[in-house]
Amino acid sequence: METDEVFQAWTSGDLEKMLQATENKTNLIDRHYLLLGIVTQTYKKRKEPGYGDLCERYARIHMQEFGEIKPALIKELDGMMPSVPTFQNLAILLTEQERFEEAIAVCNSAISHGVHDGTKSGFEGRITRVRKKMAEKK
Repeated sequence: METDEVFQAWTSGDLEKMLQATENKTNLIDRHYLLLGIVTQTYKKRKEPGYGDLCERYARIHMQEFGEIKPALIKELDGMMPSVPTFQNLAILLTEQERFEEAIAVCNSAISHGVHDGTKSGFEGRITRVRKKMAEKK
């Protein structure tokens, strides 16, 4: 299969190249990994100026497009739903910002897509923990 600029960007691990490639048309698999790469890198730096906003922006784009991406991803992976840390990363980011209702909505979106966060209690448990933090802030 021929590679394009989006594939080259997400496989490079270069955040600047990945951000530049977001406007390019590509297949759904490369689009998924491009957005995931951006979210992963910006999430790690979320405490640094500007990175939290970038993380949220691209995580929301990824979530918005995930309904279209999901079938192609499952087909590519022989029927398996892979881990999609975007949902978990955004839920944590929003919880850290005390935007609890938004974090819960992200968790519910993950649940509706059948995404798991790799934890024992899953996104259902994450919702419980977010609600507990929300109650502590009241």
